[in-house]
Amino acid sequence: QVQLVESGGGFVHNGDSLRLSCLFSGRTFSDYSMAWFRQAPGQEREFVATVTWAGHTTAYADSVKGRFTISRDNAKLAVYLQMNSLKPEDTARYFCAARNRASSIGYQRDDYDYWGQGTHVSVYA
Repeated sequence: QVQLVESGGGFVHNGDSLRLSCLFSGRTFSDYSMAWFRQAPGQEREFVATVTWAGHTTAYADSVKGRFTISRDNAKLAVYLQMNSLKPEDTARYFCAARNRASSIGYQRDDYDYWGQGTHVSVYA
């Protein structure tokens, strides 16, 4: 069973940066592509970014493109989300997700097999 544990959320101001981390355990990390989703209060969970097993292929939501960077360290069994130039509309709970298709990109919630509990990010104007 895969377990995902997120960390790194917090309270920041408009324009600040944060780096989220997600630690993976339970299976072979390189068998999975990884993603970040987010969910604001009263809204659907939405795709943020994804990375394939070797880290060579990434994809981003238009709303974060150019500001957020997803990366992974297969030796540390970790995936990261570097968030720069944060805006109040980035306020949400951020979830790490794992997909048991190492080389494919998934944009939908149903594309992913395992989820963490999330970490909260609040951005103040």
